[in-house]
Amino acid sequence: MSRTSNPTRPLIAVPARFSATTSALRYAAEVNARALIEAVWRAGGEPATVHPATGELPGRLTRFDGVLLPGGGDLAPHRYGATDTHTSVYDVDDTQDAFDLALARHALGLGLPLLAICRGLQVVNVALGGTLEQDMGGPEREHRHLVHPVPVRRGSLLERALGTEKAEVSCYHHQRVDRTGTGLTVTARAADGTVEGLELPGAPGWFTAVQWHPEDTAHEDPAQQGLFDALVRASATSR
Repeated sequence: MSRTSNPTRPLIAVPARFSATTSALRYAAEVNARALIEAVWRAGGEPATVHPATGELPGRLTRFDGVLLPGGGDLAPHRYGATDTHTSVYDVDDTQDAFDLALARHALGLGLPLLAICRGLQVVNVALGGTLEQDMGGPEREHRHLVHPVPVRRGSLLERALGTEKAEVSCYHHQRVDRTGTGLTVTARAADGTVEGLELPGAPGWFTAVQWHPEDTAHEDPAQQGLFDALVRASATSR
């Protein structure tokens, strides 16, 4: 049976995140947030956790209809040319960094629908030659455990997915985009200037990235669920 005639849910690759301890499994594990997986499922997708190994990555991606690049720990600063490391940088893992950066480049190059969230946005930015601000500073620039309004650029894929020009977004991050990567366009900014959305005009496939965590409120906010819905719709048509 051809994939175009297959009525099954679009298969969405979600890279695993390393976890040092997981009491339910008794061992260290590769995990994904339940809220994230459930949002993909509600959208009609079949989320599949992918082991973060770079070997044979282009071939591995051919079985998937779309990619969701989730949040997680910090990228190693040397990945974007920094010569020092801020004391707040945490959970750096070279295997995770190498995989996520390669995945972002391959997904964009193949035209696979791609939704990038929080760390995912930062990964795409670095993959395309951009840089990050390693720490945003004190309370006045704090974006942890914060829900705030973000205006969205009209006509962007982000606006179409959210269905609104201003969204209430749930943030948890201490880093942000410094210099944007080649070809990327800012589609949303917070009041303090933090880049909250990125897109790549002219990319061969559907792609949008957000600095916030839409999975936090997607179960009760149709705008945030709309991001996952848009990813799955694009993935269904990419078969």
